Amino acid sequence: MVVTPFTPIASLLGGALIGLSAVLLMWATGRIAGVSGIVARLFPPYQDREFTGRLVFVAGLVAAPVLVRLVTGSFPTQTIEAGAAVLIVAGLLTGFGTVWGSGCTSGHGVCGLSRLSVRSLVATVTFMAMAIATVFVTRHWS
Repeated sequence: MVVTPFTPIASLLGGALIGLSAVLLMWATGRIAGVSGIVARLFPPYQDREFTGRLVFVAGLVAAPVLVRLVTGSFPTQTIEAGAAVLIVAGLLTGFGTVWGSGCTSGHGVCGLSRLSVRSLVATVTFMAMAIATVFVTRHWS
């Protein structure tokens, strides 16, 4: 059985930072922090005055582990026990799901739920149920 460490302080701080960044983005630009939409609009045919802001937002996501390394002296620990093929399929399915669901966990789960959006509630319940089922199947049936 795979045991996942219980890290309530790190989880609380991470959640608070995600919430704060969503609020700051909404305050500064009036836009929702839907990461999949922000990343998708970095590619053609999108070219508008908000391109630089989207690029800076994504650069901040990429720079976060580097900042952790500078502060703590090591990168955050990540353990991925899946092979490359599984990761590629998972990435493609996740990308398909964000397009099909018109948003991702940050857009629906953080921003949509905080606005009491029924559509976001349905999307969040759906992807959480699928995540729970996936973890159950991979940990108990494989």
